[in-house]
Amino acid sequence: MMQTEKLNLTEEWDKTFPKSDRVNHSKVTFANHYGITLAADLYMPKNAEGKLPAIAVCGPFGAVKEQCSGLYAQTMAERGFLTIAFDPSFTGESGGTPRYMASPDINTEDYQAAVDFLVTNDRVDPERVGIIGICGWGGLALNAAALDTRVKATVVSTMYDMTRVAAKGYFDAADSEEDRFNSRQAFNAQRTEDYRNGTYKLAGGVVDPLPEDAPFFVKDYYDYYKTKRGYHPRSLNSNNGWNVVGRMSFMNQPILRYSNEIRSAVLIMHGEKAHSCYMGKDAYNDMINGNKYTDNKELLIIPDAVHTDLYDGGGKNAIPFDKLESFFQEYLK
Repeated sequence: MMQTEKLNLTEEWDKTFPKSDRVNHSKVTFANHYGITLAADLYMPKNAEGKLPAIAVCGPFGAVKEQCSGLYAQTMAERGFLTIAFDPSFTGESGGTPRYMASPDINTEDYQAAVDFLVTNDRVDPERVGIIGICGWGGLALNAAALDTRVKATVVSTMYDMTRVAAKGYFDAADSEEDRFNSRQAFNAQRTEDYRNGTYKLAGGVVDPLPEDAPFFVKDYYDYYKTKRGYHPRSLNSNNGWNVVGRMSFMNQPILRYSNEIRSAVLIMHGEKAHSCYMGKDAYNDMINGNKYTDNKELLIIPDAVHTDLYDGGGKNAIPFDKLESFFQEYLK
């Protein structure tokens, strides 16, 4: 077993959603192949017997397991799955320094480390393991599914391809060599400044106070991360954000390059009115283009739903948990 460091884990219930009386909850830790210890919440259906199908959940990008991923994990545990919601490397209660960094490689490995933990757990059937990725972790979940053949089913919810956003900007509005050169200049100037100062400058989380002329998708994020609905003190998006240079490597790393070689089952679901819906649709089309295994691939567009509706339901039960349950029951059997 990989050696883990002792983490300072919060024992009280500090989630943005109420605790279910239908599952048992505990804190667990496990190490990835870079030696970083990850913290996770484990949810077990009460009175469960035998070996169970299992699901690892992460996301959104800049969130913590006490927010959306925990809600997904607890709800799926209510429906009979052993689940974990984990904090990525360098964030939340997980280890790794410097803090508030991101990496397409290490964050994909975080998923694989979660799978390591599940397939070796005495209560898990190692042939029945799936993953869920929310927002920016949707793209990373697809990358993990393309790499890890132990993953039998993947759900991608309201996804971002973080490498696409990093390289091209929102809505591909900065997709030119000149745009990318200017971004690289700014990033590298900040690297020099950080090294000189011996600290990393934070990019800031969701803007607060919210400008009156903010785009809708910024208002959408504000309504979740900056209000009682979804605020959490350990969430980067709710507070001071990533390091400015924390996501720089995403610019040159197209993580979905081999998504059309995924043989296992994949469900990509997106809100019809989500600003990010174009990324889910494109990811689905790229995944099935030339793929010999398309019968187990599905794109689900949820009417009237915006991006954050698939974080917590948006007050209108937008997350199709019945669909998730039937999907995982079908492909984790």
